[in-house]
Amino acid sequence: MLTKESLLLPRSFKPVPSLCLVHHSSTEMPLLFALVLFLFSFHVRTAFSAHCSITTPTKTFEKCMTLPTQQASIAWTFHAHNATLDLVFSGTFISPSGWVGWGINPSSAEMTGTRALIAFPDPNSGQLVLLPFILDPTVKLQKSPPLSRPLDIHLLSSSATLYGGKMATIHNGAAIQVYATLKLVPNKTKIHFVWNRGLYVQGYSPAIHPTTSNDLSSIATIDVLSGFSAAHRDDTRTLKIAHGILNAVSWGVLLPIGAATARYLRHIQALGPTWFYVHAGIQLCAFIIGTVGFAIGIKLGELSPGVVYGLHRKLGFAAFSFGALQTLALLFRPKTTNKFRKYWKSYHHFVGYACVVLGVVNVFQGFEVMGESRSYAKLGYCLCLSTLIGVCIALEVNSWVVFCRKSKEEKLRREGLISCGSGKGSGIHG
Repeated sequence: MLTKESLLLPRSFKPVPSLCLVHHSSTEMPLLFALVLFLFSFHVRTAFSAHCSITTPTKTFEKCMTLPTQQASIAWTFHAHNATLDLVFSGTFISPSGWVGWGINPSSAEMTGTRALIAFPDPNSGQLVLLPFILDPTVKLQKSPPLSRPLDIHLLSSSATLYGGKMATIHNGAAIQVYATLKLVPNKTKIHFVWNRGLYVQGYSPAIHPTTSNDLSSIATIDVLSGFSAAHRDDTRTLKIAHGILNAVSWGVLLPIGAATARYLRHIQALGPTWFYVHAGIQLCAFIIGTVGFAIGIKLGELSPGVVYGLHRKLGFAAFSFGALQTLALLFRPKTTNKFRKYWKSYHHFVGYACVVLGVVNVFQGFEVMGESRSYAKLGYCLCLSTLIGVCIALEVNSWVVFCRKSKEEKLRREGLISCGSGKGSGIHG
């Protein structure tokens, strides 16, 4: 493994002008169970299309590996007799004014401490440049922009080229290859590789990269002698999965079901007050589960300094606040004979439906944050939610049919065309 003490910058090194790595029915239960199973598949990633190659336009290497994110790959040749590593990193730009970076962390598998080579278009000439950066903690916390400086590892040479030769231009999807030759510590062949890409550069300082789950997982430890990659354990992964499952079930499923029970069951006279206890029970369970999920989200924020999901965070706080207001409203629920009852009812309806909408929207935002926008988990949630919406539409149509029929019967009764004993039944209306 590379160490800071043993890998020194050669006197001949010069930065080459060419990474901030930086209605409640039993049919709902099977659907809810299926949703939970789907959400447990959060760890499943869509297959990437990139394939590694040992051959480049200028060199041929002995080994190669497809990296787990960003359609990136790496190829290398390790010379055991002198502990020298020749390699090429292949990545793609996501913006014409963006950057692509690759580096090694001598001490641990994380961004902080990485010695990186970052390629981007020169702000003045537009030509491709490759500059060295040391990513200290201030870069991750965004306290200061990264500034290019010589690396304190034994980097013998480095260069970068666009795929396509001299006529190639930097654009969204443009392929780039970063070449480097390193002198390793003898008998230390496990290297922590870090890579990433960003949308733009401020002067000669790469701006922060996207913070999706995939972008934050662009790390791999590879034994360059054997060619094996060590799996990395994400300490927050379990919390993220728990956060997603709890919030999807509570805010995204139970809360809408609870709202539907109040909407469509309270007018069924045969149920009496049962509808209220069902509604209150479901909503209370949803709020308790959602509170646990919300607390886990706060903890994840504390464990991820410098990573901010602004919209997801704001929607989460708004949904939780509305949910808390709804829960507190039960303590101040006026009697049906109280003159303020109609105002409380209007408030209860507005806050309740707003909480449902915010909760569902934030579940979808959570899928984006987790990098699961095309996952089976999201598909399962969409199927569950669409089924619930379909049931609500059917109940809404039925309620208006019953309401119109009862109105017509009432009109005929007033006109004396039917007897008062006919037309019995119960229905629901909006």
